[in-house]
Amino acid sequence: MSEVFTVTAVDGAARAGILRTAHGEVRTPAFMPVGTKATVKALDPQELRALGTQIVLGNAYHLHFRPGEELVAELGGLHAFMGWDGPILTDSGGFQVFSLRDTLLEADDDGVTFRSIYDGRPARFTPELAARIQERLGSDVAMCLDICPPAGVPRRELEQAVRRTTLWARRQRDLPRAPGQLRFAISQGGLDAELRRQSIEELVELDFDGYAIGGLSVGEERGPMFDAVEAAAPLLPADRPRYFMGIGDPEGIVEVIARGIDVFDCVLPTRTARTGSALTWEGRLNLRNARFARDARPLDEGCACPACTRFTRAYLRHLVNQREILGLRLLSLHNLRFTSDLVAAARNAIERGQLASFREEALARLGSPTLKTT
Repeated sequence: MSEVFTVTAVDGAARAGILRTAHGEVRTPAFMPVGTKATVKALDPQELRALGTQIVLGNAYHLHFRPGEELVAELGGLHAFMGWDGPILTDSGGFQVFSLRDTLLEADDDGVTFRSIYDGRPARFTPELAARIQERLGSDVAMCLDICPPAGVPRRELEQAVRRTTLWARRQRDLPRAPGQLRFAISQGGLDAELRRQSIEELVELDFDGYAIGGLSVGEERGPMFDAVEAAAPLLPADRPRYFMGIGDPEGIVEVIARGIDVFDCVLPTRTARTGSALTWEGRLNLRNARFARDARPLDEGCACPACTRFTRAYLRHLVNQREILGLRLLSLHNLRFTSDLVAAARNAIERGQLASFREEALARLGSPTLKTT
């Protein structure tokens, strides 16, 4: 039995559990707000706690270039630096390197060379450097460097990504870590069931603290993506956390939870807020729309966030259209609270053995069809 993760309830393929880290426990399923540059944009750590946030995500790529992991370490590590005393997961930077393909110069078995998005100078990431950066940052969960190709690439490119991802994971497995730091491996293979199985089998043999399903939500259609998650999740160890990288819309969250995913992250709730839109049980509301000009209702009935308990849709529309920072902050607070509440409700449904009915009702309210699971 893993000391890192305990499953506390099972309902179909879905699980509720506890992830234990050096900075506290995380009740799963859990959504991780994205704090790419050591901040969840526009929000402070106390606000995140009040919204129900348990764990946040930072990014090794961006923090390596600005301000640098050595400076962060000198100032007490990432937790002290950003004023967040809860768990932090750091991505390795692999997604950034391979998603910003215009900056990619060369990839080989040793590592990857690319142009920094900050100054255009050539830079190189290796598995060893990714591990070193995250050790110095002092995050609770450090992700292995991987290769994340976009959707629709030829199979030979997926094969190469799987091979190198395993090769790099093997090199990172026993590298030095920060005290108590966990290390998760990332499976690849896109929508190719055979390659995904191969990737998972190779990584599980290396016995990591947790495993991610990577290389999805990168441009493929939603139905096949969920099918791939449904096929992949049971191949992962039952006593280790399962992380889906990059999903944050309400419908997607419900669907991956139903398929056995424990943790997930996405910029969508906060990025959507900064475009003037709110996540609600009515669907996504574009507050720039004139129909909200005299709407005296809160964004979402029953929501306890500051936007919903104090302000009207009309006022929020005014703030958004006048480009007032308060409006974007309030929408960010709301979207994260909505997401946190949704995940907490799913967790409660799993514990009661009622996820199927919760899922059906939630997707109906959101206006999304229920996709079949086996």
